[in-house]
Amino acid sequence: MISFVAKRALAAIAALSLATFSLATVAFAQDFPKRPITMIVPFAAGGTSDVIARTVAEQMGIALGQTIVIENVAGAGAGGSTALARASRAEPDGYTIAIGNAGTNAATYTIYPKLPFTPESFVPIAMVAKTFGVIALRKDFPAKDLKEFIAYAKANPGKINLGHAGVGSSNYLICKSFVTAAGVDATLVGYRGAAPALTDAIGSQIDGVCDAAASVSQSIGDKLVRGLVVGSTVRLATLPDLPTSAEAGLPDFEAQGWNGLFAPKGTPQAVIAKLNAAARTAVETDAVKKRFADLSTVAPDPDEHTPEVLQKLVTRDVEKYRKMLADDAK
Repeated sequence: MISFVAKRALAAIAALSLATFSLATVAFAQDFPKRPITMIVPFAAGGTSDVIARTVAEQMGIALGQTIVIENVAGAGAGGSTALARASRAEPDGYTIAIGNAGTNAATYTIYPKLPFTPESFVPIAMVAKTFGVIALRKDFPAKDLKEFIAYAKANPGKINLGHAGVGSSNYLICKSFVTAAGVDATLVGYRGAAPALTDAIGSQIDGVCDAAASVSQSIGDKLVRGLVVGSTVRLATLPDLPTSAEAGLPDFEAQGWNGLFAPKGTPQAVIAKLNAAARTAVETDAVKKRFADLSTVAPDPDEHTPEVLQKLVTRDVEKYRKMLADDAK
């Protein structure tokens, strides 16, 4: 039996160890970052997540006084899970973070139930962008508007191919929402990222893409593909001629997404706070605002920058897509 004196001694040692650990953590956070940070992007270069990541990372790096290096980790058909697995195994010290969205950090848990990570494997840092989904078709597609497209699709069930950035990606969710709302049977083709899918649509290798305005608006403006509809309640400044879903006669098609930054579980809260502050500073810079405006992407409102808001989005969307995508589970 441990004596009273021994118990007091053990308690004192434990308290001292905790205090020493806390002081070490604070000291680590104060010095953070002392070297470049890696930001993992779950898709190939050139897609929406990549463009947003590079835009935000540059300004975050300036705020932190260190370079943030982009690492594209694309996994065919995995909806970003290859990258998230890599991020979840990283040392929880703030030097490896990842950008994710409703696909990679919510829907993927339903589609791939045997993943080596869970929502609890990550700590939210901050939401950094809101995006809007667009359906764009190859420029020689026979239908000229949404009404004609739906009629053509119903007359040719299963013959229309729409590309996306992989099952479970945000672009895949745009596709699913669109074909469900339109009531059509289309073949959804997964790629290693949004950019390769768009390239094939431009080359008429597929009929169209489900993408975010951030990565497809330039190609629509250059008439390399033809915009069909945007899943938004208002028209986008960069695509003023593209009708909203309600205007096109498909009000049930809603495609507003988000992008957020995450760190591995166990990352010190003081480090998360520093990263959050840098992300907040980044999206408020004129450089990011201008780039986002060019991409029809919107920065979060001031009260949406907290880790808690991003956590609520993840929790909400995990449940939302558990119901929507039950038939897609692998």
